[in-house]
Amino acid sequence: MAKPKKQSQPVERREISGIERLGLRVSSMINHPVAQTQRWVTIHRLDTDGDREWEEVMGLLSETDGIDMTFNDDESVTLRWEASTEEDRSVAVAEEAEEPAPF
Repeated sequence: MAKPKKQSQPVERREISGIERLGLRVSSMINHPVAQTQRWVTIHRLDTDGDREWEEVMGLLSETDGIDMTFNDDESVTLRWEASTEEDRSVAVAEEAEEPAPF
């Protein structure tokens, strides 16, 4: 017997706002493994980033403890931060895991 076909609900797609899109992009850049290793990243303003969105995200970043912001001449922003104690512990654990097995 053939199974009755399920009627699928149409997937509702929600457009993300400009500030959400910029926030996701900045977050992705900050969390990138290379940025985490070097502890700095330069964020370039795109043509699609509105003034209000850019100012709001930069304002949120400036209020974040442990982040130093440098506004560059080309409208980009360089963020720098120090390693947190959690990062220091994870590096120590990774080094311990590299020891040869006792057998």
